[in-house]
Amino acid sequence: MTRLDPLTEEWAPEQTAAMQALRDWAVRFAELNQHLAAWTNLPGSDANALGLIVWAAEDGTPLSPAELSRQIGMTSGAASVLLNRLEAAGHIHRTREHTDRRRVTLRPSPDARERARQFLGVAGVEVAQVLQDTSLDDLRVITAFVSRLAAAGAAANDRLRRR
Repeated sequence: MTRLDPLTEEWAPEQTAAMQALRDWAVRFAELNQHLAAWTNLPGSDANALGLIVWAAEDGTPLSPAELSRQIGMTSGAASVLLNRLEAAGHIHRTREHTDRRRVTLRPSPDARERARQFLGVAGVEVAQVLQDTSLDDLRVITAFVSRLAAAGAAANDRLRRR
């Protein structure tokens, strides 16, 4: 693969428009997370973590504390304090579901799951409509593109962590 210099490379208007649209979505998504925090009466970092825990459990891929820590950009100690708050408030449970009993899985409480569903019922209407109005072929192309972009971002983050 040829190594590009992002600062000197010539970019097509469609390429910069795609990046701008993704940035706009990231900003709007962060705003939605702020609304989730208000909806759940949680600090923003706690609501963000809870949202990730709920979404992962709904997807059938529950998070470990280490994976959550990486996703929210906190040290394991800071994430542990955050998880203690969520657990004490009854929002999550830590379980040991693996044969290796040292591995912990994060699960949302039924009440936290229901609150997230209520929030999505109010806040997710427009996003759900866009997904419903987009053809399955277009969604496959978009998903493939965003997945490649996410993998590139993960590779960049791994490289930066090793520096």
